[in-house]
Amino acid sequence: MAESHRLTFADWAERRRMVMSGGIEVATYDVAGTPGPGRTVVTFLHGYPSSSLDVLPVTDLLPEDVAVLAVDFPGFGASDKPLGHEWSIAACADAVEAAWRDRGVVDAVLVAHDYGVSPAQELLARDCEGGGIVGIGGVVWHNGGIYADLHRPTVGQQLLLDPDHGAEVAAGLTPELFRSGVEVTWGRRVPLDEFAVEQMWASMAEGGGVFRAHELLHYVAERREFAERWAGAMESHSSPSWFVWGDLDPVSGAHMIERVQTNMQAAVVRRLADVGHWPTLEAPEECSRAVLEALSR
Repeated sequence: MAESHRLTFADWAERRRMVMSGGIEVATYDVAGTPGPGRTVVTFLHGYPSSSLDVLPVTDLLPEDVAVLAVDFPGFGASDKPLGHEWSIAACADAVEAAWRDRGVVDAVLVAHDYGVSPAQELLARDCEGGGIVGIGGVVWHNGGIYADLHRPTVGQQLLLDPDHGAEVAAGLTPELFRSGVEVTWGRRVPLDEFAVEQMWASMAEGGGVFRAHELLHYVAERREFAERWAGAMESHSSPSWFVWGDLDPVSGAHMIERVQTNMQAAVVRRLADVGHWPTLEAPEECSRAVLEALSR
């Protein structure tokens, strides 16, 4: 696949296909191939505070015939970010299902990072409860709060979560502060990708999203509320799981994956000792290999 991961967010957003979900429009992307019926579609679920653009270093390493679909969650990327909207993980899962319906997808492999692990868990829970709309053939997990009690928010996130001052903190965010927030979660394998961080900021700034930064941390409370349901679905779902995980992530690194190794002994776990919070950006080779393994099952 031709190299595309140096795309700016502005260029990426021009490729979007808007789909209605929950009364707003969400940006969806045919990243590679032709997502639709008759094939298993890799579906990328991105992290906070970024967008679906993060998947490109991985898809650049996949064969050209692999179909990849991505979604900017409500409030992120090129999706709508209306004032006063009530954000939720359930709505994120709804948006993924809307994208699947729009393309006619019937079989999928999920690739979930950070914020995206919660919509992935919600989709697995729906499937376990008989409400799934596609066959989920596998999940590739990257650093995220899969166990709510082990999640360690950064200092910046803690400030944004302050109910009295979070909105002020969001309003005061600058590209420099944003960069420093990402830098503390980066590993040692490769230098901080300044271009990627600039595109994360652009994706958040699009449509005034920076001013929603505190609201979009809703998932921290939701993870606590739905902890048993979501972790239970992840552990009990019939599909195989791959965990490609950066140990150096201070938010959800080694301390998180150790519980996976205890609770999900059938899962494939690849711990990356020199990688931080962003495996798709720091270690795309390992990520793409896991995707191909999931597709071959």
